[in-house]
Amino acid sequence: MTMIDWLFTATFTVGAEQILWREVIGNAFGLASALGGMRRKVWAWPVGIVGNLLLFTVFLGSLFGDAGRVDMLGQAGRQVMFIAVSVYGWMRWRETRRQDLEVRADGKVPSSGGEGVHPRWATWPQRAFLVVALVGGTLALTPLFTALGSYKPVWADAWIFMGSLLATYGMARGWVEFWLIWVAVDVVGVPLLWSAGYFATSLMYVFYGAFTLVGFFVWWRVNRREQVATI
Repeated sequence: MTMIDWLFTATFTVGAEQILWREVIGNAFGLASALGGMRRKVWAWPVGIVGNLLLFTVFLGSLFGDAGRVDMLGQAGRQVMFIAVSVYGWMRWRETRRQDLEVRADGKVPSSGGEGVHPRWATWPQRAFLVVALVGGTLALTPLFTALGSYKPVWADAWIFMGSLLATYGMARGWVEFWLIWVAVDVVGVPLLWSAGYFATSLMYVFYGAFTLVGFFVWWRVNRREQVATI
């Protein structure tokens, strides 16, 4: 058996449930990406992309030899979205780090370690955009996901998709508020994924919920420290 064969077929048992190893591994890459994001490291983006690719195969299991669980189109679609937005975030953070290192080499400012982003608060118009896009996008996508046969309640799948899109975009822009969008995603995602039989991902969402609150306060403190340093 090759590594690829093992990755697509290997499971382990928890109680009466069979858990896919690639679901666990995909979420582990996602956690590593979140840790890197909290530390503002550029490597968080490519690591996250690997996890997205694995989870895409999990949520569209019928296409990858796993007919035992329902397909979740919103969850699968958001992995594709993650990859696209992550490429944007990767490029943006790399450019920020490059500029910081050039300034650091000139000795113009104290060393910042070459992080990929400087956390800042979104403006009120940007916050309004996030709220309107989250609610409006959920309402717009729910009929589409329903027509495609997504898992019910379909609005929850649409909410998770839109929230994930906006949170990833907010992370790329360096908005402190993006962590709170993840909290809103996790609150809906935990019961939805558990009811659909994706137990590993559901439990990971519980951990993510606590982790995102920590990330929010970490970025908040970094923002305050950098604001003081510029005065």
